[in-house]
Amino acid sequence: MSSLQVSLVAMGGLTVVGVVAYNYWTSRKSTPRLPEPSTDIAQAQAPLLDPTGATEPVLDDDFANLPQPERKPQLDALIDVISTIEVDQPVSGDAALAALPTTRRVGTKLFTVEGCSQLSGEWEVVVPGQRYSAFQAGVQLANRMGALNDIEFSEFVVKTQAFADAVGGTATFSDMLEEVARARELDQFANAHDAQLSVTLCAREAAWSPGYIQQHAARLGFIAGSIPGRMVLPASVPGLPPVLSLVFDMQAALAEDPDLSAVREFSLSLDVPQTAREDQPFDRLREAARLLAQSMDGVVTDGRGQVLADDVLDDIANDLAQLYNALDQRELSAGSPQSRRLFS
Repeated sequence: MSSLQVSLVAMGGLTVVGVVAYNYWTSRKSTPRLPEPSTDIAQAQAPLLDPTGATEPVLDDDFANLPQPERKPQLDALIDVISTIEVDQPVSGDAALAALPTTRRVGTKLFTVEGCSQLSGEWEVVVPGQRYSAFQAGVQLANRMGALNDIEFSEFVVKTQAFADAVGGTATFSDMLEEVARARELDQFANAHDAQLSVTLCAREAAWSPGYIQQHAARLGFIAGSIPGRMVLPASVPGLPPVLSLVFDMQAALAEDPDLSAVREFSLSLDVPQTAREDQPFDRLREAARLLAQSMDGVVTDGRGQVLADDVLDDIANDLAQLYNALDQRELSAGSPQSRRLFS
């Protein structure tokens, strides 16, 4: 065999090796990253995103010791139309509950009835076994579906009057035109001060499997949400909205073999009016995005592929501070019951 033939054979061999190596590299690159074997993911979870140092309570049989949201009357003249209902004699909670309409909505707005406790004189949600000396019915002036309109106000009057008749009471109503105008003004304020922020984490090279995403998010305190492909960073008090949400492709989460599903991006989001300013939700969003991008070889973007630099995030934080101030001045502080209802 001549030296030329030897050279050609060698070059051919090198070419084959190169092709095999390239195919192997391409295959590895396109194969989604899988979660690391773990005997207990819960042990890896750490309160890295909780500046107060508080952790989620562990459920056991003693539910009375778990922190609970404050049980306060829902109705507030700031965001509700309220109608008072006087009764000639106290009415039992059982009778009042039986008189309530089958649906607690008026159009797209929440309809609520509260009773004045005969024992304490305080307004409370109607419960069986109690007696009430008066009632008040209310409907929200606005929510994210829009402002209360004439038709919804009329439906509110009909439902309230029917309840008053059933409990032997007399209802008093405010002027419809004034309330509808108030609803429009509140809706305009809400539209101008609503904010739902989101950042997108994109894979730099190899895609992620759903399990890989879940494992890394769990290490930061995220837990499975109510729908596939969603995880949440829960509030410190059960029953309150989550601080942050993490969402990836639902189809990948529902796949027969999720390990073969390649996910190249997922989002972290924050519903600003739903979470108290003191909980530092935006700082925790930034930190979660930074830690996840670092551990998963990803990059933080605005969802359109533009990398979010620190100075851009600083500008967003400054804008948020002004939004929080405006909500405070309107007595609709982020995370308050009124704000959570208005921005729902």
